[in-house]
Amino acid sequence: MSKQLDRSNPIPDTTVFDGRMSRRGYRLNKLCGSLITPETRAASKADEEAYMTRFGLTAEEKALVRSRDFGGLIHAGLNIYFMLKLGACTSMTLRNYADRKQLPLERVTVRLKHDKMHATDCTECETREGKIDRIEREIELEGILDDAQRARLLDIANKCPVHRTLNSETWIPTRLAG
Repeated sequence: MSKQLDRSNPIPDTTVFDGRMSRRGYRLNKLCGSLITPETRAASKADEEAYMTRFGLTAEEKALVRSRDFGGLIHAGLNIYFMLKLGACTSMTLRNYADRKQLPLERVTVRLKHDKMHATDCTECETREGKIDRIEREIELEGILDDAQRARLLDIANKCPVHRTLNSETWIPTRLAG
């Protein structure tokens, strides 16, 4: 058996995404997979609690979503969708912009890497204690683009809806009903 699949000897800081994890994260992945349209994203933003309940998330899963604990979400079985969504959304946002502006963009490749870092090591972060999730995004642009066009495309990449959601501060007021 390979070391990667031998659960008695795990690889440090590695979450194996297998059938067990897929089943475990099914509700989270269904929720994330639903966020493909502007209407569903708006519904989620309008009432996140109701939206999470619609997918049957457990109290633990809801807490992970509320706190935007991406490392915890990965360990809960959400391993593929949010990273895929960030990469796909970045690529589509750039493609749509380039087409509208008739820029000579031939191809976009987005590479993502997720890890944890100490909050104190992040000079741009509001969080000052504990560890935070870090998603490194590398964008490769192919085509005959000048420096100004490349800089503008980088700016546009940061406006992709998934990037803005992952990067935004979230306030979730909670109250007891009744």
